[in-house]
Amino acid sequence: MNRGAGAPDDPFESAASAFDEGRIGDSEAMCRRILKQDPVNIDAICLLSDVAQKYGRTKEANALLSRAVEVAPDFAYARLKLAHVLHERLALDAALEQLDHLKRLDIAGAWSLNRLVLTGHIFTRMGRNEQAIANYEAALAHNPDSVGLLMSLGHARKTLGDLSGAVAAYRAVVAAAPGHGDAWWSLANLKTFRFSAADIDTMREQALSDAISRDDFFHTSFALGKALEDAGEFEQAFVWYQRGNAVRRRLVRYSAKRNRDDIEAIISFFTKPRLQSFDVAGASDPAPIFVVGLPRAGSTLIEQILASHSFVEGTQELPDLMSIAIRLSGRKHLDEASAYPGILADMSPAALRQLGEEYLERTRVHRSGAPYFIDKLPNNFMHVGLLHLILPNAKVIDARRNPMDCCFSCYKQLFAKGQNFTYSLKEIGAYYHDYLYLMEHWDRVLPGKVLRVLNEDVISDPEGQIRRLLAYCRLPFEASCLSFYENQRPVRTPSADQVRRPVNAKGVGRWRAFEAQLMPLAEALEDAGQRWNAPQFGEKK
Repeated sequence: MNRGAGAPDDPFESAASAFDEGRIGDSEAMCRRILKQDPVNIDAICLLSDVAQKYGRTKEANALLSRAVEVAPDFAYARLKLAHVLHERLALDAALEQLDHLKRLDIAGAWSLNRLVLTGHIFTRMGRNEQAIANYEAALAHNPDSVGLLMSLGHARKTLGDLSGAVAAYRAVVAAAPGHGDAWWSLANLKTFRFSAADIDTMREQALSDAISRDDFFHTSFALGKALEDAGEFEQAFVWYQRGNAVRRRLVRYSAKRNRDDIEAIISFFTKPRLQSFDVAGASDPAPIFVVGLPRAGSTLIEQILASHSFVEGTQELPDLMSIAIRLSGRKHLDEASAYPGILADMSPAALRQLGEEYLERTRVHRSGAPYFIDKLPNNFMHVGLLHLILPNAKVIDARRNPMDCCFSCYKQLFAKGQNFTYSLKEIGAYYHDYLYLMEHWDRVLPGKVLRVLNEDVISDPEGQIRRLLAYCRLPFEASCLSFYENQRPVRTPSADQVRRPVNAKGVGRWRAFEAQLMPLAEALEDAGQRWNAPQFGEKK
């Protein structure tokens, strides 16, 4: 679609100009007038889909673009836009169908490049990383200097455990663009990678440059912190961790008070009498195994152990349960009141079962047919009560780690998205405290529902803890779970390289090298040091 092709008084050109100038409401009104006169005006349909996307109405954009490709099956622009919308809505198979049709049109140039890139992104999201790599490499043949493509290629190679390939891709980026902070951080995020003295000098020079962008600065700062910590320069490492976190904190929205209020609301609603009053008849499928807790608490290790069993497959940190809870809340903005969990009180058993079936259907795209699958989004600890109602046979494992080690590890980690509580030591401490508070509540009102697994216990007694995990999940023992580090399945989390090695105690007590700087964290954790490994409700030690 060429927005510059119309005459000055062309109604479509006026609508397109209004959109480009930011007058979105005017553009929408003009498009609707055009379509009232000409319902199959393909340009107006596509522009109206842009309007819908601008307002976050992706379902409407989907419908409009579906109409566009129905009217003009060979209109490549509409096909590509529809594929993007379907990708955004996680309708991944449908998005691939549109891209396959676009491929059959055999259009070269930018169309081919865009198709290859989006296909790569979709395969990455589906966990089909070999196919993603093939598409990224084909796209790089068209555009070999694209740092975005090199970054995507590096991420896919890392997920597959090809660390040398990942390093090569990230190195190519910093060679071409030494100030590319995300590439430096991606190298640091390999965890077992070590920077050279020359790397540290380059990163420091870039970070101190007046020309560096805000995003490149905080990415580089986190990478410098990791590099200097590995070099034993702990004071300087903390300075850079602190700088990166300070900038990142200003860019995210998070309210510790709102988080506490939400937890209080959950505790007030999910009392033992209320839970007993529900006619629990959610989706009966026992397939989901949820691993919850805080990030950097050992959840990827637990996932790797379980995914080494022939009955279980690991997926990734799935957003689907969180999306359901957000929808139930009715909250559009952080400071609005939430209808969740109170809204559950008026839901029938059939409605609760439908929510469980929705979760199972939404997550099906990530599965390949094993009887059980793992969802390891840590934040799902907030929704154990919801899980009990909609997926009563699902298993829940609480991955837990010493609070100082866990919280400091969060502070050193630059998360791609979410986990907005991790950029302040006081807020991390408060969040960990709230997490313990809620998990203690689940233990009281749903005793036996959640299995707590301490990272330190897995390190000191791997076989004993692995047998305990399997027994809880009602899985027969398989020796492959003991040699989990030989499992070459894709792993997308920061611990990807670490879980491909036998367990070790290198991370235990790592925070002590920064003890003086971490006083605000220790104070915020209050009595968590005594509570984090206390016996679960009804358990004896």
